[in-house]
Amino acid sequence: MDYNYDVRHRPAQPPTPAADAFTIHRAEVATDLSLAFVREGVGGTPLVLLHGYPETKRIWWRNIGPLAAAGFEVIVPDLRGAGDSDLPADDRHDIVTYARDIHTLVHDRLGHDTCMLAAGDVGGAVAIDLVNRFPGFVEKLCFFNSVPPMAVDYAAAGIASDILDDANDPTGDYRVLQGARPDELAAMLATPEARRLWVAGMYSSRLWASRGGFTPQDIDFMTEPFADEARLRAGWAPYQLAHGRPFEEIPFMDAVEVPTLLLYGPEDEVVEKQFVARCEVAFPNRIGPLLVPGAGHFLQWERADIFNALIPAVFL
Repeated sequence: MDYNYDVRHRPAQPPTPAADAFTIHRAEVATDLSLAFVREGVGGTPLVLLHGYPETKRIWWRNIGPLAAAGFEVIVPDLRGAGDSDLPADDRHDIVTYARDIHTLVHDRLGHDTCMLAAGDVGGAVAIDLVNRFPGFVEKLCFFNSVPPMAVDYAAAGIASDILDDANDPTGDYRVLQGARPDELAAMLATPEARRLWVAGMYSSRLWASRGGFTPQDIDFMTEPFADEARLRAGWAPYQLAHGRPFEEIPFMDAVEVPTLLLYGPEDEVVEKQFVARCEVAFPNRIGPLLVPGAGHFLQWERADIFNALIPAVFL
């Protein structure tokens, strides 16, 4: 997208805390399954930060401290199978299951009747289901670089789908391999180093992130949890839902009525080009969409300076 912004002019971002900067807590959310999470600023306004793929809670490392200092109780879980959370023995991964896990953690285990929520990528789909499945639980939402609610009549608003089929999408080979041919892909990625390189491409050369948004050290930090084959496969599971992976419940993908801050990292070549137009229909009670310059798919990291200022300004 040409919007006359050279990412080389992007201001220096907040420093990244050390890998062990935050205490990792655990809570059981299902039988024999615990989620790992960071919880900082206890007593503040509850704010849940949801990651997607190829991410873990580490994608929020630059946001946790500043948002806790701003007055939030920042709750940052790893989805089941990701990061430090347990792998489900039954290999159950789907949007509704993720949403129920998060509701159990925040509502039942941490005792919050309501919360604020920020999410992108797969986390964005989980957020939509949470909002619609548990009315009143999410008071305000920040949504970015994800899939807008699918159960909305976009055609009535004159918005046609521009999602390319897998054969004609120049960035879509990862979707085919992860979604339809995971065993073949896993065989190609036979070592921890190969698995990390697969994920590293999404932070560097695969058109997800803005140029220079992640240093080699940053990429090492983000890819380390994916060295394990089972955890990498868990990250592929949402892609497989479109290729026959079973799920017991269809997620609620209706329009979102709660107040929503919509952000868009335009350096992202993975999100459909109609993302902004669709969001303007699907989120009627919104601020934005606001373009975040110099950011791609991982805008909370790439422009943490903007994200960390916007969330308190809108949510508090």
